[in-house]
Amino acid sequence: MDDYLAGLDRAMKKMPATRESKERFVIPSVKVFYEGKTTVLENFGAIADTLNRDPEHLMKYLLQEMGTAGKIEGQRGIFQGKFGETAIARQIESYFEEYVVCTECRLPDTHLIKSDRVLTLKCDACGAHRPVRKRKATTAVQKDVIEEGETYELRIESVGNKGDGIAKVDKYLIFVPSAVKGEIVKAKIKKISGTLAFAEVVERKGKVS
Repeated sequence: MDDYLAGLDRAMKKMPATRESKERFVIPSVKVFYEGKTTVLENFGAIADTLNRDPEHLMKYLLQEMGTAGKIEGQRGIFQGKFGETAIARQIESYFEEYVVCTECRLPDTHLIKSDRVLTLKCDACGAHRPVRKRKATTAVQKDVIEEGETYELRIESVGNKGDGIAKVDKYLIFVPSAVKGEIVKAKIKKISGTLAFAEVVERKGKVS
């Protein structure tokens, strides 16, 4: 019995170390702002690094799923059109489920292998492997410029008669109480009525000259 326990102990020590829980693995929250008619995912590089995947592979997936054109600029991802943070985050989560997480042990300690034109996800933690299914083209993500309950980075362009800061995003005028002209703020959209929106400041980022 002692020999058996000793052997079992040695075997356990030789097993590869794994993360204790998937909860330790957190994908960075999507940070989006708009430049003209484009959407900028400013922490695209950090997200790709966390997923431990080639940024070009992640970008190709997002462009296909979102039905748009785009490119990588430094650490940022640039997408043609207006996309909400929730929509982009949903696509990144889908990428994680398909190309990163192991379906057996639910850990992200994996890597992609291509053999005989078949892409396979291999888990470094438990040794499981599975083919990555070839995806069909999907319907483009709904391009919501702004959504109630979502947070956006805004540049206050003017001040209204009642003293509220005013930002412009596409066709929308967004009123932000206590914000001043030239200030950059992160604000949560509380209500949308037609082309008018009302928000509250979540974080002040500073002023531009």
